[in-house]
Amino acid sequence: MTKCAIALGSNLGDSLSILEQTIILLSQDFAITLLSHSHWYKTAPIGPPQPDYLNGCAMLETELNPEELLQTLLKIEQKFGRIRREKWGPRTLDLDILLYGDVILDTPDLQIPHPFMIERAFVLVPLAEIAPTWIHPITKKMIKEHLKDVNCQGVNLSQPNP
Repeated sequence: MTKCAIALGSNLGDSLSILEQTIILLSQDFAITLLSHSHWYKTAPIGPPQPDYLNGCAMLETELNPEELLQTLLKIEQKFGRIRREKWGPRTLDLDILLYGDVILDTPDLQIPHPFMIERAFVLVPLAEIAPTWIHPITKKMIKEHLKDVNCQGVNLSQPNP
């Protein structure tokens, strides 16, 4: 079993419900153990004009290799109607592998660690909530150290409706 971290995001449809259902699906997968997940954060979008996102992160343990985990995540995205129209465009669900143990991987389909994760507060804020001392395998810095290097303005804890 390998510990890994994933990012979750949504800004189309009932984002809170989609993210919560995704956590349930991950926890029900026989090859994945859900260890924890962050709160949800409302964040400003990157890219073309679009609604704000709800973002969060989850810690998993899995027996899947990185490529198999990616395929599992892509199937979950498709279940919620993910359509890839434009780079950084709006989406019902976005799932990204951030970290997979201490693996460094660079293939045409998958880069681990995620190449932009240390630049994005909407990833680092929720990740630091659940894995502050995880060491980034390339930079050798803890996640909480990377968090100090980004502007966290626009990343706000979301309070779900009762």
